[in-house]
Amino acid sequence: MLVLPRLINFALATIKTMGIDESHGLSHAFNVLHHSHNILESEIKTHPFLDNQREIIYTSSLVHDLCDQKYTNEYYGIAHIHRHLITQTSLLPEEAAIVEKIISTMSYSKVKKDGFPTNLGNYRMAYHIVREADLLSAYDFDRSIIYNMNQVDPTFQQSMTNAFELFDSRVLRHNQDELFVTDYSKALSKQLEKDALERMDKWKSILHNKNMSNNY
Repeated sequence: MLVLPRLINFALATIKTMGIDESHGLSHAFNVLHHSHNILESEIKTHPFLDNQREIIYTSSLVHDLCDQKYTNEYYGIAHIHRHLITQTSLLPEEAAIVEKIISTMSYSKVKKDGFPTNLGNYRMAYHIVREADLLSAYDFDRSIIYNMNQVDPTFQQSMTNAFELFDSRVLRHNQDELFVTDYSKALSKQLEKDALERMDKWKSILHNKNMSNNY
């Protein structure tokens, strides 16, 4: 099993170097890691081979945004990750290649454009675990606001508008678009969807308060 603290330190150093904002920073990586762990545990009885793929799943969860094209050149990011995995972890070269394949094909935009990769063999479920964990993390409405303020438009009003539009057009459609394959994620996503809608309503209540409306 990989030494998680060293991998986490690598992720943090890379996040700082690349100027990745908090919406895709270490706390997000932690959330994806925990979601991946929970999905893995829910699937391991029917897919016992996954126990031997924990290192790949956990690694992919922690480094998946270190090659995000919103923050860096994807090929540079993958190469940077590759060097670390080969020299500083116990992953075999072929296992590192699977990590790189997972993180370079799991994003929402690539799945919508290209579909799921077909050349992952026995690692197909590992791919879905990490991909779904990232989708589950997307139900955090405040995270969407923070991303928009850092990367799209610094004004709160426009970032809030962008976040509402993103959730209406994308995040709240994950189940409708059949993006989840595991029972665990299908069930949890429905609860997270309810939580997100409640959060959105809370924001509307705050912003439409007569004492706060002028600031919005």
